[in-house]
Amino acid sequence: MNGRPTAYWLERAWLGPARIADKVLVTVGSGRITGVDTDVAAPPATARRLRGLTLPGLANGHSHAFHRALRGRTQTERGTFWTWREQMYAVAARLDPDSYFDLAVATYAEMAASGITGVGEFHYLHHDPDGHPYADPNALGEALVAAARQVGIRIALLDACYLSSGFGAPPEGVQHRFSDGDSGRWAERVDALADKHADDEDVVVGAAVHSVRAVPRDQIDRVAEWAAMRGAPLHAHLSEQVAENQASVEAYGETPATVLFEAGALGAHATAVHATHLTESDIALLGSQGTHACLCPTTERDLADGIGPSRRLLEAGSPLTLGSDSHAVVDMFEEMRAVELDERLATQRRGHWGADELLTAATSAGHASLGFHEAGRISVGSPADLVTVDLESTRTAGTGRGAEAAVFAASAADVTHVVCAGRVLDTEPDGRLLARAIDAVHD
Repeated sequence: MNGRPTAYWLERAWLGPARIADKVLVTVGSGRITGVDTDVAAPPATARRLRGLTLPGLANGHSHAFHRALRGRTQTERGTFWTWREQMYAVAARLDPDSYFDLAVATYAEMAASGITGVGEFHYLHHDPDGHPYADPNALGEALVAAARQVGIRIALLDACYLSSGFGAPPEGVQHRFSDGDSGRWAERVDALADKHADDEDVVVGAAVHSVRAVPRDQIDRVAEWAAMRGAPLHAHLSEQVAENQASVEAYGETPATVLFEAGALGAHATAVHATHLTESDIALLGSQGTHACLCPTTERDLADGIGPSRRLLEAGSPLTLGSDSHAVVDMFEEMRAVELDERLATQRRGHWGADELLTAATSAGHASLGFHEAGRISVGSPADLVTVDLESTRTAGTGRGAEAAVFAASAADVTHVVCAGRVLDTEPDGRLLARAIDAVHD
């Protein structure tokens, strides 16, 4: 971070769908936007000038911070999601609160440099390597909160209930680190975490059902009740794999979406992550409940998961959000355009998603799904989050200077300036920090 200017003059800004404005003066006080004026040709001398296209802060709706240690290391063999999972478990087995903090700081710094000002951390690594609680039962969650604070971004810590190796079977191996034994003990632990951060406007403690395979049906309702009582976001991995759907039907006679619905785990406060392999009835059910759908295209293609029905979900009533999940790539611009480009591959047609819709998914809709309902807008009263994209790079030059330039041409490398809650963030993180944190996990 390097200061808190009280005014910014934006050469060009995206102020929402179909609203591109030039010469925008944004004033800031106490971390929030206090004024937005357009066509200001002569800004005050104290205003910081930002050349390029400025967007609201981006939301990463789904993250597993420790998966960043897998990038480039899981690409050496054939396999499936399930073989990749074994490599992921090997990393999970080695982490402790200190090494997790170091890895999360480096990962969140990479996010901040790419324009992400809020992250939804889907957190299921809770206990020591033997499955016993640390002296502070939330030590690993607190390490993630501390890492986000150090970098300067907001965090929704989506504490995941994880009780089973699959549809009622007991945890195996490293999964003992994930389990609290039952949803009641999970709720007791997360109560303490939520109470501690209740007054922190940059931290949301939310809930997560890891998946219907990892949380038995008769335990899901307790997690949903906790989220409802707390007014907290509730996220769940949903139908990421065909095998998960088949096993759910065998175990319960129902698809995972129906299992979640009957447990009270869908709704406007809820987010279905991946939502890749859905029936038409599933799509209608999610939409009827207003449940967000968080797609993570760069991870879904990296793991060969498939292409989710993003457009049909939106048309049914499910707002789209986006995440980088396993961090095979940390680049919300790539996630945005991948939604459209993957639809093109699946349908052999173009033009499913407009740039404004995808920017909304990566900004206001994404932040809302994490419980930061006022974030993701350049408007009075919103958190002062600004992300400026260079319009004259080799990627963006000549692309028209509009929303399409950001979504279909820019990359994280084109981000030149990031502000979160009025704080200027570092857009040049040290790659050596990432290397040291990752090497420490693999050594």
